[in-house]
Amino acid sequence: MPRPVEAVIHTEALAHNLRRARAAAPDAKVWAIVKANAYGHGIERAYAGLRGADGFALLDLDEAERVRALGWRGPVLLLEGCFEARDLETCSRLNLWHVVHHEAQIDMLAAHKTHTPHHVFLKLNSGMNRLGFRPAAYAHAWRRLSGLTQVDGIALMTHLSDADGPRGITDQLATFEAATRELPGERTLANSAATLRHAAWQRPISAPGGIDRVAADWVRPGIMVYGSSPDFPERSIADWGLQPTMSLRAQIIATQALKAGERVGYGGRFTAPRDMRIGVVACGYADGYPRVVPDGTPVLVGDLRTRLVGRVSMDMITVDLTPVPDAGVGSVATLWGRSPDGTVLAIDEIAHAAGTVGYELMCALAPRVPARAD
Repeated sequence: MPRPVEAVIHTEALAHNLRRARAAAPDAKVWAIVKANAYGHGIERAYAGLRGADGFALLDLDEAERVRALGWRGPVLLLEGCFEARDLETCSRLNLWHVVHHEAQIDMLAAHKTHTPHHVFLKLNSGMNRLGFRPAAYAHAWRRLSGLTQVDGIALMTHLSDADGPRGITDQLATFEAATRELPGERTLANSAATLRHAAWQRPISAPGGIDRVAADWVRPGIMVYGSSPDFPERSIADWGLQPTMSLRAQIIATQALKAGERVGYGGRFTAPRDMRIGVVACGYADGYPRVVPDGTPVLVGDLRTRLVGRVSMDMITVDLTPVPDAGVGSVATLWGRSPDGTVLAIDEIAHAAGTVGYELMCALAPRVPARAD
């Protein structure tokens, strides 16, 4: 039989979380972000749960080809734009919208021969300092694009760096408003954290075309759609009304009866404080479970919560069976997500124990782990 480990992708949970994004920004259109192979879920597996979106946003042409091959005929946006001139030919063929964030991309468009003008999203660097035109150069970039016959529409966008924390969005919002005040076009600012925490926030419009709502015309929810809280541990997915969309499950393949004082695993990190049973679970860091998590990291066995004991190895972890005395070989352990009985262990808890975020665990799911949609 195959090794007893699998990832289950919950398509109805994806659809539920997408509806939550709509509810948070009811007047905005919603991008489904499917970069990084739909955050490790698999574009093809996630598509059924996300097809209620108004558009799909992603990074590369291969992902765009896959979305079109699934039958999607609506907007598809390249979030980093084109990397070389010939990418524009694919944009024309697949009818892709694309981000413009530096002068060389405008130069490529100016030299591009096409019968189908392109719809672009002009990106402002409002303080993230990764991609985008600085405020002083933004209007000039807009004028260059608006003068090209190769362009038939310009939307305005930025990316908020601190929507999930105490610094907030006030400064970036003011920068965006000042840079775009006199410019027409749809606007998009809000990621998951801004959609959940700030989308309803309104401020006076200081001039025609000014931005009055963080939700603007489009929101770009990413991690929230995949069942992770953008501001954990301040708020959990339960607080936001989100559902887990990926469950990593494996079976117990052996048990051991430990005497008090015996150690477990490489380096003997865990010492049994008393006589106890442990279960050996067929999942390790080669499957994408983080090696760095400490003893005590939560695990579900059946629908009961227990804990990791001992260091994570390449192919196995060991768990305390004291809270689940009836568990044995063949019992199902849920490492994150939802147990077969419906009990939830949020991926954020495991990520927090590992000193990282849920995004990384989803994206690090190993290719050797079979995945299926339910």
